[in-house]
Order: sequence, then C-alpha cells, then structure tokens
Amino acid sequence: MSQQHCQVTGATPGFGHSISHSHRRTKRRWNVNIQRKRYWVQSLGRHVSLNVSARGIKIIDRDGIDTVVARMLIRGEKV
Repeated sequence: MSQQHCQVTGATPGFGHSISHSHRRTKRRWNVNIQRKRYWVQSLGRHVSLNVSARGIKIIDRDGIDTVVARMLIRGEKV
C-alpha cells in the first residue's frame, strides 16, 4: 500500500503495537483519514484536487482554500 499523507497538514500513518490481553505485541498501523476533495481556488482560477485529512478539511473551512493553497505553494507542495 502506498504512503498516505495529508497535503495540508502533512499527517502520515502512525506505527506501533497492538497489545493483547496476554501482552503479546503485534505490529499495527494507524492510518490517517484521507479524503480526496476538489476545491475551486479563486486565486488560481481553477479547481484543485487535494488529498486531505479530516483535520485538513477543518483547516480549509477555518482559513479558506486560497490561504491554505498559498501556504502549500510556499512550502513547495504540488497542487
């Protein structure tokens, strides 16, 4: 499976162990809640499709898509 990450927050899967009642440890992975979302970006004059986490969607709702895309471009993220 490919590496999933949020383009807004940079969140990636976490790794650790599942611990049973008898305290045996097996490897496990906590995946990020990644959603494919399409936004209209007024400053670019086009639609942009992003892989964003649920937290990333909340950040876009709070700050606005234009601000978030501007931050991503400064960071060098491809949009």
